[in-house]
Amino acid sequence: MREMPPAHPFDDDKLKEECGVFGVIGVAEAANFVALGLHALQHRGQEAGGIVSYAPETGFNSARRFGYVRDNFTKQSLMETLPGQLAIGHVRYSTAGSKGQTAIRDVQPFFGEFSMGGAAIAHNGNITNAVSLRKELIERGSIFQSSSDSECIIHLMARSLQRSIPERMKDALRRVEGAFSIVAMTRTKLIGVRDALGVRPLVLGRVGDGWVLSSETCALDIIGAEFVREIDPGEMVVISGKGIESFRPFEKKSSRFCIFEHVYFSRPDSILGGRSVYETRRQIGVELAREAPVDADLVCPVPDSGTPAAIGYSQESGIPYAMGIIRNQYVGRTFIEPAEHIRNMGVRLKLNVNRALIRGKRIVLVDDSVVRGTTSRKIKEMILDAGAKEVHFRIASPPTQWPCFYGVDTPEKDKLLASTMTEEQMRSHLGVDSLRFVSLDGLYRAAGEEDGRDPAKPQYCDACFSGDYPVSPADMVQRGFQLKRSA
Repeated sequence: MREMPPAHPFDDDKLKEECGVFGVIGVAEAANFVALGLHALQHRGQEAGGIVSYAPETGFNSARRFGYVRDNFTKQSLMETLPGQLAIGHVRYSTAGSKGQTAIRDVQPFFGEFSMGGAAIAHNGNITNAVSLRKELIERGSIFQSSSDSECIIHLMARSLQRSIPERMKDALRRVEGAFSIVAMTRTKLIGVRDALGVRPLVLGRVGDGWVLSSETCALDIIGAEFVREIDPGEMVVISGKGIESFRPFEKKSSRFCIFEHVYFSRPDSILGGRSVYETRRQIGVELAREAPVDADLVCPVPDSGTPAAIGYSQESGIPYAMGIIRNQYVGRTFIEPAEHIRNMGVRLKLNVNRALIRGKRIVLVDDSVVRGTTSRKIKEMILDAGAKEVHFRIASPPTQWPCFYGVDTPEKDKLLASTMTEEQMRSHLGVDSLRFVSLDGLYRAAGEEDGRDPAKPQYCDACFSGDYPVSPADMVQRGFQLKRSA
């Protein structure tokens, strides 16, 4: 088991998406396209990455590495071991499995040999009944090689009596609860599938004569691929030399796409549900300015995730926008590891205050979220130390009060600041002059729902804000997790 280095102190107080997936079929040197796609999806997982390719001459080929894509999958010597016109890849941040400790056996894509040939699978999301499935499979003779919940899918496929790999995958996924967007491959097919609620994103693209599946549209851009459409919630596409086949293997349900993809996870240059992520985030700032105005001199983002919302807040309020905090883009997660007193400088290694700009000013700081509150306090102290007269926090998401069980690394409920404090208590705890969050209705309006959130039929998964879990987290409930009581 390999102990991963801790995230940089600035990033350690952010929610982490579990992973990103990418696949290509029908182009020469497909693995190189996958490496580029994974580089564009690096924000979805920085611990490890993997690529599996297939070529008739060599069969299935696999490479799994710790660390960034740029440090591994840009090496010609490695990429030459991944030949073929068909490949899939995965970048990982651990949520399920050995959280905080990544073993090479947990790095996807996972591969299995079946009676009709081999298959590899890369999964974004989280299986909420994985513990019970794993126990059942082990009792029936399955031998697991990893601690990842995703491996359950391979074992369920192995036990299916269906006669093709796509049919076995359908069979297996009908047993799975939770959230999944999957990219998989056989010797001749590229497969993409989303769960019935469509919690996690997956899109289809075209590059030359080939096809692409990706977690986000920004990864299509990097390889010059054309965006075709999103894979629908509950849809499976099977792509081969014969073209694209579409199946609907699950019971139809109303979509509950993760609204936090709009707030933070996805890159701002991606398109989700036909909407620009950047524009949604800018509009969140507009809603914030309407809901929580304040007399101030400057609006400053906490870079980089707070930038679009800060621009929207400035435009709506009329308060000038300024880069009051500058981010050092060249600080890695392992920078100056050994020296504890240096590491404790934390935020200052990555962020620095523009002192001449903010001295004597009343500052509105706009950030995407508050999780534990540790980073917010450090940033506030930096701003005050630099001579700011007042500090007002405006948060571009509602209070995060509930953990996510659908593929996001969230602290336990009692570690979430908003689950143990009122807004006024949080303001006092953070030591700022005012603190306001965008309302859930305001967030929905920014995401395109003009009437806000319909409590009887919410359009998104917003469980981290509302406690309304669209799929009961069965394993966690068995462990004693208390769901929100109905009013």
